[in-house]
Amino acid sequence: MSDAARTPATAARRAVGTPRRPPARSADEAYQELREAIHRGELMPNERLIEVELAARLQVSRAVVRTVLVRLVQDGLVVSTPNRGAHVRLVTEEEAVEILQARAVLEALTARQAALHATAREITTIRRVLDRMTQKLEQDDLLGYSEGNADLHAAIIAAARHETAARMIAGLRAQLVRFQYRTILVPSRPAQSLGEHTAVVEAIANRDPDAAEAAMRRHLGHVESTLANTASAARRGAGPSDGTRTA
Repeated sequence: MSDAARTPATAARRAVGTPRRPPARSADEAYQELREAIHRGELMPNERLIEVELAARLQVSRAVVRTVLVRLVQDGLVVSTPNRGAHVRLVTEEEAVEILQARAVLEALTARQAALHATAREITTIRRVLDRMTQKLEQDDLLGYSEGNADLHAAIIAAARHETAARMIAGLRAQLVRFQYRTILVPSRPAQSLGEHTAVVEAIANRDPDAAEAAMRRHLGHVESTLANTASAARRGAGPSDGTRTA
């Protein structure tokens, strides 16, 4: 048999035995993954972001990593310094208070829009999340309660159908990783927080946009003041540590 006759069969056998490379990931996919890693706290404030390590983690080229880092700098999540590279941006207590003030305006808008646009199924989902939060609080499970808090806000934002507000809120929330559990650890705050969330949910369920907006502003206003107080206490050396989710 000639070499020409053997070549197609040999090539076919080799093709069968050769593992396929995973499809190349897009810059958007890499951006979303790294952004979520920062949001979840897997990459901590001030942590250096090394291109070669990120390229291996995200399975992309270093050129894609550089593009992703530029986008994260624009989002306010990463700082890039000449001759020192990039690192996760550290948000101060004062800046965190400002972020909560901005969130209060945007999330009050989403609560109003949810009261106007939420479907019956979405309202049922929102009520179920609130019920789970109540159960977690009764079990003294503050971590579970805080996770439910995030789920409730996300459900309200989704029901609002306001893409611009949702995008801006996501960017603001990602910058508060350092403070994510701080306010819920303040004595009496969990019960107060549940009451505030209940008022928001009831207003949305009653299709009362004015009440929903006011209740969400009131809720996040209390979160803001609580965080400001804990920041002052921390500076005096009497507050909880930085490992502490706002609720």
